Amino acid sequence: MVAQCSERVVHPESVRAGKAMIPSTEDLEGMGYFFKVLGDQTRLRILHALLAGELCVCDIGETLGMSVSAVSHQLAVLKGARLVRHRREGKVIYYAISDDHVGSLLGSTRTHLSE
Repeated sequence: MVAQCSERVVHPESVRAGKAMIPSTEDLEGMGYFFKVLGDQTRLRILHALLAGELCVCDIGETLGMSVSAVSHQLAVLKGARLVRHRREGKVIYYAISDDHVGSLLGSTRTHLSE
């Protein structure tokens, strides 16, 4: 049986504080997409491989046992979510984690799950 509140709002200050914490619809959509991108194991594997440093598509493919085509597709998604950056050196494009926040997020998630 579910407990029923006798009044519509029991703690108005808490309700106001909770409402103030909810981001805009636009921000929520962006956050939803961000976590959707992170919800894929292949993309998570790529991000973890890149924690060691820059890698080209061929090296990522070899590291993960994937085709260059499959890696390229996943990198495009990760770039779209601004989780990875790239730089060109001659004919080779190197990929890296976009910033320290990405590594921190991955580390915090692993820590949270291990507790």
